[in-house]
Amino acid sequence: MPVLRTPALTSGRRPLTALLTAALLLGAAVGAGSTTAATAATGTGTATATATATAPATATATATATAAHADEPGWTAEPAAGGAGPARPYFYLSGPAGTVLEDRLALTNGSDRERTVTLRGADAYNTADGALAVRPAEPPAAEGPGGTARGAGSWISFGTATTVRIPPRTRAVVPFTVTVPPASPPGDHPAAVIATEDGREAGVRVHLRVAGPTLAALTVEDVSVRGKGARAVVAYTLVNRGNVALVPELALRAEGLFGEVPGRTARALPVELLPGQRVSLTEPWPGAPVLDDVDLTLTVTAPGAAPATAGASARFVPWGIAARTGAGLLGLGAVALAALLLVRKRRARGRGPAHEEPVPAGKRAPEHELTGASR
Repeated sequence: MPVLRTPALTSGRRPLTALLTAALLLGAAVGAGSTTAATAATGTGTATATATATAPATATATATATAAHADEPGWTAEPAAGGAGPARPYFYLSGPAGTVLEDRLALTNGSDRERTVTLRGADAYNTADGALAVRPAEPPAAEGPGGTARGAGSWISFGTATTVRIPPRTRAVVPFTVTVPPASPPGDHPAAVIATEDGREAGVRVHLRVAGPTLAALTVEDVSVRGKGARAVVAYTLVNRGNVALVPELALRAEGLFGEVPGRTARALPVELLPGQRVSLTEPWPGAPVLDDVDLTLTVTAPGAAPATAGASARFVPWGIAARTGAGLLGLGAVALAALLLVRKRRARGRGPAHEEPVPAGKRAPEHELTGASR
């Protein structure tokens, strides 16, 4: 299960912390199973978890704390085990519109002091980078036309047991209901159960599906290339236009001036895209060329959905190398020009004046014939 994150509350409210990851929930489930085994070996007692009103939640005292809780901050929240079945990492509920669904949340206090935990339902959504998060605590959402609430988090109710007191080393099982409005559209309605104590929150996903026709559909948009070389990445936006959650796969194909360029084979993205959500992602592209003009094609698929494609063009020019090469060529040209001018100058000096004035014949110096005779 992906991490559930809760945005900070508005001023005047206690800031919310990050919710537990699936690993924490699974670890807590294993710890709960170990606690049951230890209880069977040493004996058990019973206790009652006190709620804010008269309707109590059932609690079972354990003999010893488990090792799984040794590094945890005192308590955990997880789906209550159904009989002898395996531990559940999340809630899964399904039914037609207008029905009331039921399940149970288990709160385990492995510390030596009493805990007071507040429970609520919350809408789940995708953050801009694709992570899963839940809405902060707010007043009940106003119902829209036809009596449909804003989100499935408002359909969750713990009745009078919204605040539960858990004695030390005790496990409390708290029932809750999900009332699906009659006009609810079919498909997935993501939500979560949130437990809060002293500023710390633990969340458990609620996969809620309203019966009826389902549609898996997505699109990929706004494709662009950032960076260059081994650090190049492809940025894009995914939009879930259906009514069911999707786990998409992405493949990247590139065609350059000199043929096909290494892209990326299809791989599953680490994103669960909820219905109606839009996320902006980046894909590493280590095979990006250094010098080329490339046409990119992104193909995104998901189970039950038609493939979605989008393209972009990218021109790769190694400007640093080009600048250094240009500077070198300019320097070489300057040296060659200087050498040429120097050679011409030396040749001009060796030939003497290019044009001499002619000397009249009458003014020429007499020529003397050398005969060897004395004069």
